[in-house]
Amino acid sequence: MDKIREDLSSMAGGECSLPVSLEVIGERWCFMILRAALNGVGHFEDFLSEIGIARNILANRLTRMVEAGIMTRRPCDHDKRKVEYRLTDKGQDLLPTMIALRQWGERWETGVPSNPILCDSRDRQPIGPISMRAHDDRVLEMDDLCWIDESELKLDADGANRDDMVVRHLREIGESSAA
Repeated sequence: MDKIREDLSSMAGGECSLPVSLEVIGERWCFMILRAALNGVGHFEDFLSEIGIARNILANRLTRMVEAGIMTRRPCDHDKRKVEYRLTDKGQDLLPTMIALRQWGERWETGVPSNPILCDSRDRQPIGPISMRAHDDRVLEMDDLCWIDESELKLDADGANRDDMVVRHLREIGESSAA
């Protein structure tokens, strides 16, 4: 466990993405709204009936999620008096996180798979466990991980950065946060 260690003092200063992310979505009702939205729920009244949330709490959380760019709010196409909420790309990017949390809960909390079971639409088989994968597609476990500074990424024998994918990812994160 010694290998995976990051500077935890940076977590309070906005340098760590985990507490920042939890500020946006780390509340029970936000997860329930997100789950409903990922299942196609988009109208205020449908959120109310699907997840059993108080009207004022739902209004507050939806507003926060729209302000955070996780959802959009727009008039319904078929009835301009109503509004619909839809996930943005940012919101849809939370799907693997939601699936990972669901799988964790099935393994450690309930002990049984949830019903219905999430399947691949192509072959109608259950999806596999969400996992961390290396650049060469190996499944990574806790002991395979370490924290390194971006400036310390290793180079191949030819001098090319073999971690170009990581660098691109870091740049994309920087570009999207600047937008």
